[in-house]
Amino acid sequence: MRSKRKKRLAEKRARAGKCPTCGKPSEQGFRPFCSKRCRDVDLHRWLSGAYAIPVTEDTDEDGALPETGAPGLADDPDR
Repeated sequence: MRSKRKKRLAEKRARAGKCPTCGKPSEQGFRPFCSKRCRDVDLHRWLSGAYAIPVTEDTDEDGALPETGAPGLADDPDR
């Protein structure tokens, strides 16, 4: 009986999650954050560019492949 109760409590805690900003348990009104402050801190990080998705440039703006400077590639007439 007691183990079922502990299991349900553990599941409830897992569903509650932690605030991604500070790690405290999240609150229903600010989910997934724990407070308005943490929600605003996260928004500021997104807007200021602190969070960014890394990108690799495969082509230049005009669509041409960038020059790699590797020896032999630029001199090869078959390319």
